[in-house]
Amino acid sequence: MPHAKILLPAQCRGARGLLSWSQGDLADRAGVSRSTVKDFETERHALHHSTERLLIEALEAGGVSLIAPDEAGAGVRLKLAS
Repeated sequence: MPHAKILLPAQCRGARGLLSWSQGDLADRAGVSRSTVKDFETERHALHHSTERLLIEALEAGGVSLIAPDEAGAGVRLKLAS
């Protein structure tokens, strides 16, 4: 069974930057409140697994790939255009 993807606050900020999305843009696309995105990115609180999944799905649908943490650390990059 593959490991569930994990979203880190820095990845979320970086992904939004690559997509030129505001916190509100991501919140709207994920169906969550802007304060949820803000509080997560500023590490005020962790996300529920279901909320994390919504953010990951929105970011990936927007065109980014989340890179799992390894010895080089976690990351994010734009997907190739199809």
